[in-house]
Amino acid sequence: MSAGLKIALVQDALPFRGGAERMLEAVLEILPHASLYTLVYNAPAFHGMRIAARQVHTSFIDRLPGARQSHRAYLPLFPFAIEQFDLSDYDLILSFSYAVAHGVLARPGQRHICFCYTPLRYAWHQYHAAFRQGGPGAGLRSWPLRILLHYLRLWDQAAASRVDGYVAVSNWVAQLVWRAYRRPARVIYPPVEVDHFTPLSPRQDYYMVLSRLVPHKRVDLIVEAFSRSGRPLIVVGAGEEQSRLSWLASSNVQILGWQPEEKVRSLLARAKALVHAAEEEFGIALVEAQAAGCPVIAFGRGGAAETVIPGKTGLLFPDQTVESILEAVEIFENNRLLFSVDDLRWNAERFRKERFQQEVLNLIEQQSPVAVSDLLYTPQDP
Repeated sequence: MSAGLKIALVQDALPFRGGAERMLEAVLEILPHASLYTLVYNAPAFHGMRIAARQVHTSFIDRLPGARQSHRAYLPLFPFAIEQFDLSDYDLILSFSYAVAHGVLARPGQRHICFCYTPLRYAWHQYHAAFRQGGPGAGLRSWPLRILLHYLRLWDQAAASRVDGYVAVSNWVAQLVWRAYRRPARVIYPPVEVDHFTPLSPRQDYYMVLSRLVPHKRVDLIVEAFSRSGRPLIVVGAGEEQSRLSWLASSNVQILGWQPEEKVRSLLARAKALVHAAEEEFGIALVEAQAAGCPVIAFGRGGAAETVIPGKTGLLFPDQTVESILEAVEIFENNRLLFSVDDLRWNAERFRKERFQQEVLNLIEQQSPVAVSDLLYTPQDP
C-alpha cells in the first residue's frame, strides 16, 4: 500500500462554525494528512477545533477588506478565485460545496469527488423565494443580482462537469443536484455527535429554536407564531436577522443570540420541542434535538422529511406559514406524551459520526486507484 496518497480538501469558505464546518471536522479526523483549501478563513471562529490546528490555504479574497466578516459581498469573484487553487500535486480532491468549491480545476489522472451540501441556493431552487422575501432587494434594485445569478448558473453547470462523482447530504439534495446538473448523487448523511447529548427530565415548558438567524431559515415565522400564541419560546443563534427578530418578539419570546455548546445541550435536554421552519438540506440541529430526547416540529420539505419520523419523533407541518406552525404546535400539545425518549434516541443513532466516517472511508477506497485502508484511521464503534 502506498503511503504517498495525497488528498486535498476544498471548502467554499470557513467564516464561522456551523453544520458544514462540523462535517469537515469529522473528515479531518479520519484524513489527518489531507491539505485544506478555502476561499476565506476566519481563524478566531475555530479556536479549539481541528481546523485551527491545520495549515489552511486561502484565496486572494481572504486578503480583501472585510472578507472574513462579510465574504458573500465578494460572490462575483468566487468562481474565478476557486479556479486559482493549484491542486495538481494531489491524487484525490474532495470538495465540500454549497457554492463554488466543486469548480476547482483538476488534471487528467486525478479523481474529484464533490460532497454537495446544496447547489448554490439562491441561484437555483430558492431563487424566486429569495426575492419574494426581500433579502436581496426589490424592484429595479434586485436586477444587478438577478443578472449575476444568471451568469453564476451558467458557470455552475460548466463546473459540475469537472466532478467525477457527487455525494449529497440527503435524498433531497440528491434531487437538487439532478435538477441543477443532471448528475446522479450518492447519499451520505452528515455526522452528528449523538453522545454529546443526554435527555433530562422533567422537561420544561419552553419551546426552542436553534438556527442561524438569516432570512432563508424563516425564524421570523416561528417568532410571530409564538408571539401570537403566548407560549414560551427560546431562540438560540446569531445572524443578520437578530435585531429584527428581537423587534418582532413579544415578552414570551427570548432571543438569546449565540450560546456556547454546553448551554445549547442543556437547553435542548429540557425543551418541550424544537421548532424549525426552514427548508433544510439536512438539518443537523434536528437530529441533535432528538439525541437530547427533544421532539421536533419542522417544515415537512427537505431534509427534515428524512430525519424526523412523523408521530414518532416529531411532527411535520405542510406550509411555511404562521398558521401552519400554530396548528402543528396545537397538535403537539395534545399528543406530546406519545413521544418516547427511546424512539428519539434510536432515530438519532442512525446519524452517528462514526457511521459517516466509515462511509467516507468506504467511498475513498472505491474511488482511489490504490487501497487507502492502511493510510487512514478507521473509527471504531464505542
